[in-house]
Amino acid sequence: MSQWDGIDEFIAVATTRSFTRAAKAIGMSPTHVSRAIRTLEQRVQAQLFHRTTRTVRLTDTGRVLFERCERIAQERDEAIALISQQGEPQGELRVTCSTALGERFVAPILRRFAMPHPRLSISIDLTNRVVDLLAEGYDLAVRTGHAADPRLISTQVASRTLYTCAAPEYLARAGTPREVGDLERHECIIGTSAAWQFRKAGAELIHTPHGRFRCNSGHAVMEACLAGMGICQLPDFYILPHLRDGSVALVLQDFQPDDEPVWAVYPQRHHLLPKISRAVECLQRELSAAV
Repeated sequence: MSQWDGIDEFIAVATTRSFTRAAKAIGMSPTHVSRAIRTLEQRVQAQLFHRTTRTVRLTDTGRVLFERCERIAQERDEAIALISQQGEPQGELRVTCSTALGERFVAPILRRFAMPHPRLSISIDLTNRVVDLLAEGYDLAVRTGHAADPRLISTQVASRTLYTCAAPEYLARAGTPREVGDLERHECIIGTSAAWQFRKAGAELIHTPHGRFRCNSGHAVMEACLAGMGICQLPDFYILPHLRDGSVALVLQDFQPDDEPVWAVYPQRHHLLPKISRAVECLQRELSAAV
């Protein structure tokens, strides 16, 4: 008997919460699945499922086993895919990205990437928290700024421009800043970044903004700017539509910072997996054209 006997059946039942659906998913009979689960429970000397006539749910022991076996099974399937001629993306691709970038660009791109690959599933966690990919089991992150974790590979997939702007009525009321230091005398609308970036004569300048309105939503910051609450610094995709119609004006253009890189970041041991390499290629192709 192989130590792997019953594990695929166990994962299928845990995932579908049904012996019948599990059997259909793996192309076996319900009798075979039930027998395999009983044999596995005897081997581990523990009950893995609570069974009733209506529900099947994991016991605490079953949940611990499932969390470990699911990932092992995915890596087994990925290893086979890696050396197969097809190199078909498969398994679960767990992605984390900032909320705004993810909602507007990354989630739609990865949705289109997944559609022609029926054996690939995608789980996207949109958060402005910097996630530890290795500790939390993620395959891929899309991040801005500078990546410095030696455990990870970073591939630039795009870049974005940061603009500083305000509504014309605010500038008429409060004046237009001519130097970065002038921002100290202005109302600043603060988003997720605690430091604003500028550049002059090749030197980087950092300003810590202060103001009465702060929000971790770029859309809310943009709306506050349009309402005349103050000056904001945001990526181009927030500002450009309003710049075109004249509802905001750029300020401090002589201090425009360098474009900010956008990275696909992933663990070193995963860089050859088809689901990673193909996803990164897709992001390079589509994200650079979108942002």
